[in-house]
Amino acid sequence: MGFPGVWMTESGSMIYRVVPKCACSTIGQIMFYTDHGRFFDGDIHDSTNGLHKWSQDESQKAIESAVLGHETPTFTCVRNPYSRILSSFFDKIAGIQRNGRRYRGNLVPQLIQRYGIDVGSPENGFDFDQVASFRRFLLFARDTIRWRRPMDPDIHWSSMSGHIATFIANGGQYNRIFFTEKFNDGMKQVLKNAETPNSIDLKDVPRFNESEGHGPKRAHKVSDYFDDLSRHLVWEIYKDDFQLFRYDFDDPDNKMPIGEVDLDEVHAKLGR
Repeated sequence: MGFPGVWMTESGSMIYRVVPKCACSTIGQIMFYTDHGRFFDGDIHDSTNGLHKWSQDESQKAIESAVLGHETPTFTCVRNPYSRILSSFFDKIAGIQRNGRRYRGNLVPQLIQRYGIDVGSPENGFDFDQVASFRRFLLFARDTIRWRRPMDPDIHWSSMSGHIATFIANGGQYNRIFFTEKFNDGMKQVLKNAETPNSIDLKDVPRFNESEGHGPKRAHKVSDYFDDLSRHLVWEIYKDDFQLFRYDFDDPDNKMPIGEVDLDEVHAKLGR
């Protein structure tokens, strides 16, 4: 199976397991900068050189050798599950993508037809009932994850633990898992343990969010989107994410982790 979703600097200074909707654009740009002394011009997901990616055939041998050698600093980043699934909805379902189209072509029309979701449009200022539509999207996300219908789950709302587990199951080992909510602290520790050709000041790094400004802004606080049924669905989908990465299930408005990640526990539970 290899190591899908893994990026590595060309200098071999660090290895990163991408988890979508967890600052992956910013992390990729930082990795690119530490090798080249500049940021990639464009969305780092579109780069085809300057950064090793498992999706690039010519990068696979270098990545596999470094991962299995267990000597290269290896990390990933996680995010509050409530915030992450909301971000997925507003970016991928309600928002317009960089190419000017809806995400995955006919996905949104399918959701409108099958789940009664309304996401508005740029023409009406994205005027729609955000709470009702998000809750219906959550039913769809649960159906894709639990029963793989009406489609396989998308990487943007698949569980973080699922992404992180594939790396462990195939022989990888994490040295650090840090929080999007404490990004600078976590990334600082990663860089501290990596020998990079170029240094970077995290205070000067912009947040690279390609979806910003292409869709509706969230109109309510996080807890307003999650009634009892929604929270039940979130627990069904993301129980491991809450428990392993120490996020507060009881208070959707508390985005901060309530403990530190235990790497031994993560490797033991996700490496089965």
